Amino acid sequence: MGLWTGFGKMLIVLGLVVTAVGILLVIAPKVPWLGRLPGDIAIKKEHFHFYFPLTTCIIISIILSVLFYLFRK
Repeated sequence: MGLWTGFGKMLIVLGLVVTAVGILLVIAPKVPWLGRLPGDIAIKKEHFHFYFPLTTCIIISIILSVLFYLFRK
């Protein structure tokens, strides 16, 4: 396999990843529970707001780990 063939495949995969992320960014606001799961940390005070979606991050990490495991084989 030549250098350009590998580079071409890498560009195709990169394009598919960017497309998938773009689709997720468009769809994400329409999913009402995303970012509002039990375990997500939200602290609201008078002049201070802190939000860390801990449970959402864990679920996304698990989903991506499973997908990468499946595509590696």
